[in-house]
Amino acid sequence: MSENANVQKIVPFEGSKLSKKEQIATMFDDIAYRYDFLNHFMSLGIDIIWRKKALRYLKAIQPKLMLDVATGTGDFAIMAEKHLHPEKIVGIDISEGMLAHGREKIDKLGLSDKITLQSGDSETISFPDQTFDAITVAFGVRNFEHLEKGLSEMYRVLKPGGRLVILEFSNPTVFPIKQLYNSYFRYITPLIGKWIAKSQAAYSYLPESVKAFPQGEAMRTILTNTRFQAVTCKTLTFGICSIYCATR
Repeated sequence: MSENANVQKIVPFEGSKLSKKEQIATMFDDIAYRYDFLNHFMSLGIDIIWRKKALRYLKAIQPKLMLDVATGTGDFAIMAEKHLHPEKIVGIDISEGMLAHGREKIDKLGLSDKITLQSGDSETISFPDQTFDAITVAFGVRNFEHLEKGLSEMYRVLKPGGRLVILEFSNPTVFPIKQLYNSYFRYITPLIGKWIAKSQAAYSYLPESVKAFPQGEAMRTILTNTRFQAVTCKTLTFGICSIYCATR
């Protein structure tokens, strides 16, 4: 069985009759109100540094129109607006709960004319071919029900010469980081999720989805097979996170 097939079988709610996509939407609806806090809390704020590093890959092309896939509460889109100053950013997500919180943040920041968040599925992106100068995905691709289909859709709506930047968790391989990371993810993360977000299932799903997701060279091969070019992978913080960059 391929790594991609494995990740498709990892779902938040074992035994549920809902599809992975439906389970993901339900899971994020449930934890939306604490999602931002938990992200920063559990990563000790390092996720903010990771996001900034990922956005540097887009500075050279100065994108005017950007798409943020699996935008959640819009954190990455807001940061992109601050650092890259595009004319417009569209964020899409399947969780209405997350989008609602994101819209509130964007309104408070006075960025509603710059950032639009809307319901959208990575596998059926509702924009014409070759629409966007750049596409970003932060900690979202491992939740795709069909990875290649989502990547193909992003390729389709990206302009020739446009750039895709994916930020995603990965599994460190260096001792003792690997052992500490695995213990933290397996035992501590679900407890924090249960305590703060009232959802142990969501934060038990997280380490399992990361473990099953294709990483490094495997992910580069998938991107190349989806017709992306100049595909690179940069690992961060002892391999806990990876940045994948690719061009159409």
